[in-house]
Amino acid sequence: MSRPGPSCRADWPGLRPLQTRWKDNDALGHMNNAEYLSLFDTAISLWQIENGIAITGPEALRFVVVENGCRYFAEAGFPDTLHAGLRLGHLGRSAFRFELALFRNTEERACTEAFFAMVLTDADGRPTALPDRLRAALTTLLPPTV
Repeated sequence: MSRPGPSCRADWPGLRPLQTRWKDNDALGHMNNAEYLSLFDTAISLWQIENGIAITGPEALRFVVVENGCRYFAEAGFPDTLHAGLRLGHLGRSAFRFELALFRNTEERACTEAFFAMVLTDADGRPTALPDRLRAALTTLLPPTV
C-alpha cells in the first residue's frame, strides 16, 4: 500500500509558528504522539480566535470532532519551532474538515500531516447548520483551484 509523501511548505499559505516545549519530548528524545494532536488543536483554536469565533463562554460554538488522523514523515521535538499550516478539505451543511501540516524549523517538507473532521452541534448534541459568518471564515481556508 503506497501513501502520499509529505507536502511542501509552499502548499500551506499563512503558516503560524508553534514552539515546542521540553515536556513535549518522550523517553526516546522526540515529540510524543499525543503532543502532535495537541499542537494541531492549538493551531485550530488560534485560527478560530483570530477570526472572531469564540472558543469559550456563552458565544462559543459547540464543535465535536468526529474523526481525526495523523501521518508522520520525520521526527520533531524540543527545541524545534514548528510551523503549522491549516486549510479546509471539506465544507458541508453542518460539518467540515480541517487539513493541517507541521514543518520543522526551516524545512521545506512537512514532518507531520493531519486532519480533523468536525460537526457543529446544538445544545442537544444534534448536527446544526453552520452560521453564515463561520462558513465565510472557513471558505478563506479553501485551497486555490487549479
